[in-house]
Amino acid sequence: MNFEFSEEQNLLREQAHGFLGEHCPMTKVRAVLDGDQPTDRELWAKIAEMGWTATVIPEEFGGLGLSYLELAVIAEELGRAVAPTPFSSSVYLATEALLLAGSTAQKERWLPNLANGTTIGAFAMAEGPGRTTAANLTAAAHNGALHGTKVAVADGDVADIAVVVTKADSGDGASLQLVELGGDGVSINPQRTLDFSRSHARLEFTGAAAEPLGPSGQGWALVNKLFDRAAVLFAWEQIGGAEAALEMAKEYALGRYAFGRPIASYQAIKHKLAHAYVNNTLARSNGYYGAWALSKDAAELPLAAATARVSATQAYYYASKENIQTHGGMGYTWEFDCQFHYRRAKLLSVNIGSETQWRNKLVQALEQSNAA
Repeated sequence: MNFEFSEEQNLLREQAHGFLGEHCPMTKVRAVLDGDQPTDRELWAKIAEMGWTATVIPEEFGGLGLSYLELAVIAEELGRAVAPTPFSSSVYLATEALLLAGSTAQKERWLPNLANGTTIGAFAMAEGPGRTTAANLTAAAHNGALHGTKVAVADGDVADIAVVVTKADSGDGASLQLVELGGDGVSINPQRTLDFSRSHARLEFTGAAAEPLGPSGQGWALVNKLFDRAAVLFAWEQIGGAEAALEMAKEYALGRYAFGRPIASYQAIKHKLAHAYVNNTLARSNGYYGAWALSKDAAELPLAAATARVSATQAYYYASKENIQTHGGMGYTWEFDCQFHYRRAKLLSVNIGSETQWRNKLVQALEQSNAA
C-alpha cells in the first residue's frame, strides 16, 4: 500500500510553501504576538482566496471537492509557518461537523461562506478544568434556546458561528448545536493562552438561538468521529511545525561557533537533532497512514488517527523544546523565534484532547482491531 503523496499533491505543497513564505514570514507571527489583534485577517483573506478553506467541501456547496490528502498537505505547510489564523477551528472542526451532521438546508446555508472564508467557525466543548465527558456537560438547549458556558474556545472571539456540545434534550448523551455568535444571548470574553498567535474565548450563552446539528443524543458519537478526522489534520500541522523547528535548530547549530568549531560538530548537539529527526520521520510515516485512512473513510481510521496524533504530538514538542535548547540562553529570549513553535506545540497538544487521552484511544483501537 502506497502512503506517499502524489506528484500533484507534492506540487501543491511547493505552492503552499512558497505562498506562506511570502505572505506568512515569522515577522507576521511576531506582529500578532506583539499587537492587539487576535489573528491575521489579511493572511486569512489571502488563504481563502487560494481556495484552501474550500478544499474538501463538495462543489455543490461552493467548495473545490478535493480529497483530504490535499488538505493534509496544506495543514503541513500551515504548521510549518505557524500561521496565526483560525484555519483549524473553521476547517478541521466546524466545517467537518457540518459535513458530518448537517442537514441539506444547513449545508446550503453555511458551507458556501465557510468555503470562501467570509464565515469563520469554531468548536466549543470544554466547560472547565479536567476532561469533558457526556456525563459532566452542563450546557443545554431547550426549545431552541441555549444556556451555558464554554471556556478556552479556540478562535471563539473571531468566529461567526460555533458548533457547541451540549447535554441531550432528554436522557443521557450529548447533542450538537449550531449557534451564531453575533446574535442575542451570546457573551464573548477573549482569553489569552500560552500561544498568543491563536485567539481563544470564554463563551456565555443566555438563551442564545440554537439549532440542532444532527440527531439529539448522538452528539458524543459525532464528536468522536469528528475528532478522529480532525486528529489526522492536526497531526499534519504538527508534523510541519516539528520539521520547521528541527530545521531552525540545525541552521543555528551549523552557524554558531564555540571553541573554533560549529556547535553542530559536537556529539551532544548531533544526538539531539538526530533524535528529533527520528521522531519526525516516525510521525510522518504515521501521518501518511492517517491521511490514507481519512481519505478513504477506512475502518482503520480511529486506529490510524490515534497513532498519527500521538506520534505527531511527541515529535513537535520534542523538536520545539530541543530547538530552544540548541539556541542556548538566547533561545529563551523574546527576540528569538524559537518560542513560536514551542508555544504552538504546547497548544496543539491539547487542542482536541491531551496526549494521554489519545494514547488511551490508541489502546482501545488496538484492542478492537485485535478482537476483530
